[in-house]
Amino acid sequence: MTEGLRRLLEISSQRALARLATSNGYLNDPAARITLPGGSSDRSAAVLGALLRSAPVQRELTLAINRAAGEAADRAAPLVYDSIQSLTFSDALGIVHGGPTAATSYLERSIGDQIIDAMFPEIGEALRQFGGGSILGPVLGAATGIDIPAIQRAVTSQASQGLWRAIGREEAAIRAVPARAGDPLVEAILTGRIPS
Repeated sequence: MTEGLRRLLEISSQRALARLATSNGYLNDPAARITLPGGSSDRSAAVLGALLRSAPVQRELTLAINRAAGEAADRAAPLVYDSIQSLTFSDALGIVHGGPTAATSYLERSIGDQIIDAMFPEIGEALRQFGGGSILGPVLGAATGIDIPAIQRAVTSQASQGLWRAIGREEAAIRAVPARAGDPLVEAILTGRIPS
């Protein structure tokens, strides 16, 4: 049973990561898409703030962070797969009798904030072009209320939650129609043909 649930998680994770790690994977997935957090407005720098919050700049920034999230998901993949291998029999019992995303919830709990640590550098790299890693970041923050490091943290958190939603969606689809797994052991466990 444990091996079958590991396979369920591997299949769900592989499918989600393959989709999200493409150039516009996050951007094209409404459940994973990352939105920019709002910044406070400073009247003394209204023109600069308006420029940075303008539709063209926001589009470019949204595209950049969603692409970076795809790279970050790819970077986090080994962590996900290592965690899958640590699944125990008692974990498996809870998962097999759990809801449609019980395995994904287990994975999210077992990895915890390590996923953010793994994804953070990629998101930060994308935001550096907007001043996050230079003197420009604090200056922009002071002038516009836009806090680049806070945006990096918020975006990384959104990226990790998008990854969990994508894995959960794959898991739920397989649980609903076990044959979608394309794996006889997963199908047998989910249809109850192998004793739990």
